[in-house]
Amino acid sequence: MTDYAIAHLDEIDELSDAGARYRPVRHHLGISAFGATVWTAHSAGDVLINEHDADDPTADQELFLVLRGHAVFEVDGDRVDAPTGTLVFAPPGTRRKASAIESDTTLLAIEGTPGQAYAARGWELWAPLAPRYQAGEYAEVAVRLAAAVDANPQYPMLFFNLACCESQCGRTSEALDHLRQAIEMSDEFRAAARTDSDLDPLRDEPAFQDLMRH
Repeated sequence: MTDYAIAHLDEIDELSDAGARYRPVRHHLGISAFGATVWTAHSAGDVLINEHDADDPTADQELFLVLRGHAVFEVDGDRVDAPTGTLVFAPPGTRRKASAIESDTTLLAIEGTPGQAYAARGWELWAPLAPRYQAGEYAEVAVRLAAAVDANPQYPMLFFNLACCESQCGRTSEALDHLRQAIEMSDEFRAAARTDSDLDPLRDEPAFQDLMRH
């Protein structure tokens, strides 16, 4: 029998990404073919979707469907009115953001990269920790990331960010182990390691230099 999953939105924990509130639908349901996230603004004027532009490292097509309430998008400088039922499609590299005109406005975002199999990055689990990371609270973030990695070992970005935190905390051995795991899962993170200043404490380590040579 084919496996399937059912969930009500209220069963999915609501998280925060730079002030925007979301429920990680893709992660909760174990979807691997495309991204799916529900965003909600509890008050009129709240941000629904933070600004996203051509400097973003991903190159996804995005489709937004307003499920409830009334939103307004700014797409490449154009204002787009988006009441309930509106679909907004954004090609890769599109500068876009959205906010709510009505309270409890909710939209579904679906994403994927043209011509490529979808690769889940685990950003849904990282976003709530990002403000503490940016504030330099590396030890606290490392504790939380270690638990997230243990529970969700399929996301190389979590291993990489954990290595960055451990590097900043002077935990060299652990940082190298987690960096190696990130690179083994995705070579994207070898390139990232070459320039990420959080890994500077590791650069004189032979094991780090060996990882960069391959």
